[in-house]
Amino acid sequence: MNDNTSDDIQSVQGMTPDFKTEFAKQLSELAPELIADGKIDSKKLKELLDGDEADDSERFGLFWPGKKRAMRAAQEPTTATLKPAKDESKDWDTTQNLFIEGDNLEVLKVMQKHYHNKIKMIYIDPPYNTGKDFVYPDNFKEGLQNYLEFSKQVDEGNKKISTNTETDGRYHSNWLNMMYPRLKLARNLLTNDGMIFISIDDNEIAQLRKLCDEIFGEGNFIAQLIWQKIHSTKNDAKYFSDNHEYILCYARRIDDAKINLLDRSEAMNARYQNPDNDPRGPWQSGDLVANEPRKDGNYEVASPNGKIFTVASNKHWVYSRESMNKLISDNRIWFGVSGDSFPRKKRFLSEVLQGKKPDTLMLNNEVGHNQEGKRELLALFDGVSVFDTPKPVRLMKRLVELATKDSQDAIVLDFFSGTAATAHAVMQLNAEDGGNRKHIQVQLPEPADEKSEAYKAGYRKISDISKERIRRAGEKIKTDLANKLAERGTMFDVGFKVFKLSESNFTKWRSQSDTDKDSLQQHLLDIRESSNNAAAEEDLLTEVLLKQGISLAAPISHADVAGLSVWTVGDNLVCAYLNEKQKPNLDQLRAIAANEPAKLIVLEDAFRGDDELKTNLVQICKSQKIELWTV
Repeated sequence: MNDNTSDDIQSVQGMTPDFKTEFAKQLSELAPELIADGKIDSKKLKELLDGDEADDSERFGLFWPGKKRAMRAAQEPTTATLKPAKDESKDWDTTQNLFIEGDNLEVLKVMQKHYHNKIKMIYIDPPYNTGKDFVYPDNFKEGLQNYLEFSKQVDEGNKKISTNTETDGRYHSNWLNMMYPRLKLARNLLTNDGMIFISIDDNEIAQLRKLCDEIFGEGNFIAQLIWQKIHSTKNDAKYFSDNHEYILCYARRIDDAKINLLDRSEAMNARYQNPDNDPRGPWQSGDLVANEPRKDGNYEVASPNGKIFTVASNKHWVYSRESMNKLISDNRIWFGVSGDSFPRKKRFLSEVLQGKKPDTLMLNNEVGHNQEGKRELLALFDGVSVFDTPKPVRLMKRLVELATKDSQDAIVLDFFSGTAATAHAVMQLNAEDGGNRKHIQVQLPEPADEKSEAYKAGYRKISDISKERIRRAGEKIKTDLANKLAERGTMFDVGFKVFKLSESNFTKWRSQSDTDKDSLQQHLLDIRESSNNAAAEEDLLTEVLLKQGISLAAPISHADVAGLSVWTVGDNLVCAYLNEKQKPNLDQLRAIAANEPAKLIVLEDAFRGDDELKTNLVQICKSQKIELWTV
């Protein structure tokens, strides 16, 4: 195949973005003079930052053993992919929601291509580092391998994920090493007006606040919320009854972010009446007098029936004489029903703030408590206690509402999903306000305790509980709010597509620079075929879509085109031929191209080394302005 032809074919990249390279590219565009012989000139960077650079001898920040490794972990690309699990999904063909089972560090990397700058809200409830809770692996070099071994997808190693106790000696460091790369990657996914909420308790609140200041920027801090988590005081506490947790809130960009107002309560609105049947609607009266004398602030005010009113010599009217007269002529000053009462300003309900600013103190009578969360789960699972500490739906719904009330098509991500309370809250809020928010849940297949009620009920993994909760909660909402849902103009989505973290299906992408000699020799033998023979076409398609940055929620159809198995994604966005076992002929490829997709993706092995066939396909695609990709 000649060089000109090869220039017209693009190759799907096997790795997620290399963030070190991406950052260098951004720097080169911002300041081209920083680049010398293809590398960043750090001395030149220091010169450009003269006066803004921190003194190395006196630096302010959060430092811990392993921080550099944690930073590299966030930058390191991955070849991992996701494998569809249709049998564990609900409403596969129509749903826009995703449930991803896997180590969230790898999953967040896999998500970077499509979901960069697309997530409106992230909520996470990570391990609190109490010494008893579950801690994710921090062997960054082998993140995917850890997950595969842990989830019993491979046999070797027998690695386990354990608790993080204070006797470890790196108690806080281990936790920070886990959190840093995940938060760093999460920030990339947020929209410019997006925000993240993180639940935490006293064990790590100090460290988390400093960590978020570094990753999101101190100026993007919005609030440190306090949630009253228990219903009543615990008298068996050693010192103080621990009745709260924290929820940190940070924005991607504080100038773009907006915390939505809460609905006004009936009690707030009840204060507004309309005794004079003013056409502008209900109002309440306010004082017109202020303390301290003011020039031209003490004058006579006459009511419509001629009664004169003045203020004491040590006070003044809040308006000038001219402004007061305008207010009176506009019927905005109230003199009582009989017209002879001291004047007051009419403040109309239609003109006040149409909502209530949320408080940083979140009381359990407003957003629920931990026992409420447990009762909700008990009711869903027929009295079986499948999880000890689920968050109440009211709390989660409040957070989703604060972030997305004015963005009802928003995507909400939870990458420490637990029992999927976030998914439950998103569905509940959508049902109540007519929204179409989408949710993405990520959960490690953490094993259920063999002594637990969940295990005895047949749930072997926390992720199994999560999926079952979404199924049951969705059906309950459909029943409870059937009348309201009947009024919707769009489908009410209670489904979810399940994907599982997996190694790449393409052999050529699996090798690493430090692969041992024996493994490398086997890899060179395997690479003769680009894809794994055991991989289904749909598995290959999912990986290609991920690495092309196409949504996993995009509609996919399968059809026979001129005797070939062809996949179509979206509104003819992509056509893909991924069957290495059947070499297509030119007429068959011409028939696929006749559909005029934006992109045509063909498995390299399908050509069987026929460069003439490939050259002809290039010309067909070129004439029809179709992007041709091989993988």
